[in-house]
Amino acid sequence: MSEAARRSRRLVVGPFNRVEGDLEVRLDIADGAVRKAWVNSPMYRGFEQILPGRDPFDALVYVPRICGICSVSQSLAAADALAQLSGVRMPDNGRHALNLMAGVENAADHLTHFYLFFMPDFAREAYAARDWHAEVQARYAAGAGARARTALAARQRWFTIVGLLGGKWPHTQSVQPGGSSRAVDASERLRLRALVREFRRYLERETFGDALEAVLALDTPAALRRWQAAAPASDLRLFLDIADDLDLPALGRGPGRYLSYGAYPQPDATLPLAAGFYDGGLQPLDLARVAEDLASSHYAGDAPCHPWLGETQPQLDKPGAYSWSKAPRYGGAVLETGALARAVVSGDALLCADAAAAGGNVRNRVLARLLELARLAVWAERWVDALEPGAPFFAVSRRGLQDGRAVGAHEAARGALGHWLEVRDGRIARYQIVAPTTWNFSPRDARGQPGALEAALAGTPVGAAETTPVAVQHVVRSFDPCMVCTVH
Repeated sequence: MSEAARRSRRLVVGPFNRVEGDLEVRLDIADGAVRKAWVNSPMYRGFEQILPGRDPFDALVYVPRICGICSVSQSLAAADALAQLSGVRMPDNGRHALNLMAGVENAADHLTHFYLFFMPDFAREAYAARDWHAEVQARYAAGAGARARTALAARQRWFTIVGLLGGKWPHTQSVQPGGSSRAVDASERLRLRALVREFRRYLERETFGDALEAVLALDTPAALRRWQAAAPASDLRLFLDIADDLDLPALGRGPGRYLSYGAYPQPDATLPLAAGFYDGGLQPLDLARVAEDLASSHYAGDAPCHPWLGETQPQLDKPGAYSWSKAPRYGGAVLETGALARAVVSGDALLCADAAAAGGNVRNRVLARLLELARLAVWAERWVDALEPGAPFFAVSRRGLQDGRAVGAHEAARGALGHWLEVRDGRIARYQIVAPTTWNFSPRDARGQPGALEAALAGTPVGAAETTPVAVQHVVRSFDPCMVCTVH
């Protein structure tokens, strides 16, 4: 065997544990690092073929079942599209209730990602020589970590809020175009307040080791460094120490372009998390620039097309195809979406500075999710306090649902989620969904551009004896894939 051959090899990593759905990553490795990567979503589901021909309101039953961990987000995107075709304006209570349900789901997702999906990888034997390894094992080891157990308990209590507002989770059916079909009385509002404050206390005690407002006030990398040096032991501080030790800012560099649809619209139509596209500077959101490329996807067709014109026709034997995910692009550009994208588009001073210095990377993605978790707990208190028992939570359309086109653009925990709906003759004529992981885990397009994860994996170190490279796991998990959403 030649020296060059010994230095290079191919490796297929997958299926991944602690990932929602099926994922396979093919790596071309040379000189101890990933040279190229191909990300495969090896599963087809076909929701976009199930929905056409049905009553438009059937979408509120079907789309939450796309995913068991972001079902409220799917419901909200569908409800928003239906609201546009109905001309209905929800009352303030409805808006606060839906924001609260969305915020609870997204915060729970961030919590689950950190404690159950991401941190357990640092308990692996590959890090046994690190000073922090014993502490990480005690806190986060899969199935045994003490902090993982308390996080699960806190998550269960937190989700009681969705139970009170929507009856159940997942597949909550109270989300409607006109608001929430489940009104809240005064005693229930008191219970909601108690649950939100209980979650705050948990976060301040274990996750952050400080008041949430103090953490959210950190507005520069220097301020975060000072806090890290002086803060009491907490999970955020331990993560930052690990990130420094392993140089996680150098791992998993993204494309440097970010997309957010905006999140948590208020009754006055303002967005606490802004909408826009960032590519060295902020641009207004233009949904006409969204297109899906099928060149490497197991679907008939090749030319990029807008979701209004999109089709989902499987073609298993398509030459050159290697994934069931489509390849969404914004103005032809590969981008990243998620909590970091929301922070950059919204102008968060700390994360904008970190992203400017080191781009999207493993550390910054996880830090963005943790800071958004703190922010959502604070906002949840405001949304609960804004509820007015006795006032309407739901409005009925006076004109009824009309034929036409509408798009529900929403921010799930993992990023930009779009539902493109077309109604003709009172029936769904087309329903196309572009999910966050479809953006982040897309295959190559017709121009040969790799998707965000494919590009981020380039340069990732791989040990000579590694068959499931730990650094590759960190990069993949920093995006927190939801593969069942990826394939609609």
